[in-house]
This record gives sequence, C-alpha cells and structure tokens, in this order.
Amino acid sequence: MTMATESVGAATARRAGRQRLARYLARRLGQAAITLVAIVVLNFVILHLAPGDAIDVLAGEAGGADAEFIAQLRRAYGLDQPIYVQMAQYLWNVAQLNFGFSFRNNVSVLELIMSRLPATLLLMLASIIVSFTLGVLLGVFAARRVNTFADNAVSVLALLCYATPLFWFGLMAIVLFTVKLDLLPGNGMYTIAANYNWFEAALDVGRHLILPATSLALFHMAVYTRLMRASMLEIYGLDYIRTARAKGLSQRRIAFRHVLPNAILPMVTMLGLQIGALLGGAVLVETVFGWPGLGRLAFDAILQRDHNLLIGILLIGSALVIVANIVTDLVYAWLDPRIEVA
Repeated sequence: MTMATESVGAATARRAGRQRLARYLARRLGQAAITLVAIVVLNFVILHLAPGDAIDVLAGEAGGADAEFIAQLRRAYGLDQPIYVQMAQYLWNVAQLNFGFSFRNNVSVLELIMSRLPATLLLMLASIIVSFTLGVLLGVFAARRVNTFADNAVSVLALLCYATPLFWFGLMAIVLFTVKLDLLPGNGMYTIAANYNWFEAALDVGRHLILPATSLALFHMAVYTRLMRASMLEIYGLDYIRTARAKGLSQRRIAFRHVLPNAILPMVTMLGLQIGALLGGAVLVETVFGWPGLGRLAFDAILQRDHNLLIGILLIGSALVIVANIVTDLVYAWLDPRIEVA
C-alpha cells in the first residue's frame, strides 16, 4: 500500500513538473513574441529615418536616373507609402514568415539569410567552444594557484585579450599566420574551385575557421577566465569546502568534485548573455576575414541601404539571442536541482 502511494505521488509530481514547464515555456514564448515585434518596429523606424534607400543606391550604380523612373521604382516596391503603412505591411508579412525582397541582391530576404546562417552558426559555435573551454581551464588553473606567478600570468593574459580589439587581432593574425608564415588561410570559408571529397572539404573549412574563430573567442575567453576564477575562489571559502578539507579529501578531489560543479553555474548564465555579443563581434570578424556569414551580409546591407535585408538579419539575430537565453535557463535548472524554471 505504501509503495503504491509513493508511486502515485511520484507520478503526480512529475505531471505537475511537466505542467509547470509547459506554462513557463508558454510565458517565455509569449514574451519573446512581444520582444520581437518591438525590435522589428524599433529597427524599422530607425532605419527608415536614415537618409537614402535601396532605390538611391541602384540609381547611383546605374550612373543616374531621372526623377520619374526613380518614382516609378519606389511605387513598384511600395517605398512611396507612408512609413506607418510600410511598417504595418511588413509586420503582416513577417507574421507569415515573409521577410520581404532584397532589391539589391534580387532574391528573397529569407532565402538569402538562410544561405548565410550556417556559416555564422559554425563560427559562433566554434568560438563558444574555444572561449568557454579555455576560460574554464584557465580559471580553474588560476584559482588553484591563487596569488602565485601562474595566477598573475593568467590574469595578465586575460587582461590583454580583454583589451585587444577583435579587428586588430584578426589583422595581426592574418599578417603573421597567412602572410609571414603561410600556415593558415586568412580569407573566405573554403578554397575556391578545389576538387575535394567530403573529408578534405571539412578539413579545408576547419583550416579557414581557425583564425576567425580564435579572434572572436579571445575577448569572451578573458571574461570566462576571470569569472571562473572569482567563482571558484568564492566557493573555496564556503563551509562545506572547509568540512571537506577537514575530512582529509585531496585538493584535486575538492576542486573537481565539489568546487567546479558549483562554480560553473555563473558561466552558464554568462554564456547565454554572450550570444548577442558574439553576433555583434561576428560583424567585425566576418568582415576582416571575408567569412560569408550574417555579419558580413549585414555590413553589405548597410552600405547598400537594403532595409529589408538588414531588418531581417536583425530579427533573426534577436530570435537567436532569445532562444539561447531560454535554453540557458533550462540548462541552468538542469544543472542545479534547487532551481525550478517555473
């Protein structure tokens, strides 16, 4: 009778937990939808207040055009309508996953973004792995040797990486590893016209990825290193760590079994917050290295006054940040059973 009662109680608790999780996700998705609408409206208004549009760029590249032809083009693309009419039409199109047409590239915005998104996701994933892994390792290394030469050396390295601009490191990396040593490619995502099989093609993309991913990762590695060191030192001062030392546990066991699992929790939170910064840094890195991702595409869209394309990129980037933060909350709750996402 007791076992049956416990089984029913456990099933009820699991069902209640799933219901709380479903309500939490529904609430977060509702907030995300409102946030995305606000982002679209704000970006739409700001971009359309700037002088010039895609028609001006097209007319300039064609060597000029008369006022009647330019007015005809604006009527054809709906750019002669008041801004509130254009915005309402754009919001209705976005609700149907129609991000408009890129006049400059002569292709739909969604198709163009989807063709560039994998390159940016690959660059971001590689930089996240590099920065997070090195940040954890260096932070643990420094915390276990606090106030020693090794700790000071790691702190100086983190400070240099934090203070070095991404574009400057990228340019210096190209000069050293591409121009001087001829070890790594410094432009593009793959070797053009190379007749590679799938394995050789993957290695080629990996070689092209090393410099841009490292350049993008250094700043965030410095942040993770300092955060990991501070978090571990804080936990080293807690009562249960002193109890573990009193029981005679080795310093290695204390560090990796008791301190590290708790110290890494703030790193997970920071990782979710850094997704937006990674997207911003990708604009510089992709431009320096000619990486064919969303950052380079956004830079070109600004120069070409391609408002539809730029708003679409900003919307997709914002959606990635929102999804990353929701996933971060779920991972945090999974790592720390004391926290309920609901």
